[in-house]
Amino acid sequence: MIEAAGGVVWRRDPHGRLEVLLVHRPRYDDWSLPKGKLEAGETHLHAALREVEEETGLRCEAAQELQPVRYKDRKGRSKRVRYWAMTPVDGRFQVNDEVDEARWVAADDVAALVSYPRDAAVVDEVAISS
Repeated sequence: MIEAAGGVVWRRDPHGRLEVLLVHRPRYDDWSLPKGKLEAGETHLHAALREVEEETGLRCEAAQELQPVRYKDRKGRSKRVRYWAMTPVDGRFQVNDEVDEARWVAADDVAALVSYPRDAAVVDEVAISS
């Protein structure tokens, strides 16, 4: 099984509404939550924080762990992704090798933009608890 980790980076807009940061990966032409595979000897939490920073440019603080997501990847391999709710501490987005755009999206609008319904379900978990 492929092990991966990521984050649901969230904030409140000036009106108090929950917003979540989504990333666009040109390699797959998809909108998703920032995530990636674990490196050798790395914990899931460390991988989640590292991947979020690599893909979004934001250094974040992790809060509660969310329900893991399991699915088959594009090559038919089993994959498990562990996510954490995260809030940004500092940094800013810059285009990088994996992500060409990052967008703050109202939590209510995430399902209409993400490429995978499983991502919207993870965001819903954050919306209920935040």
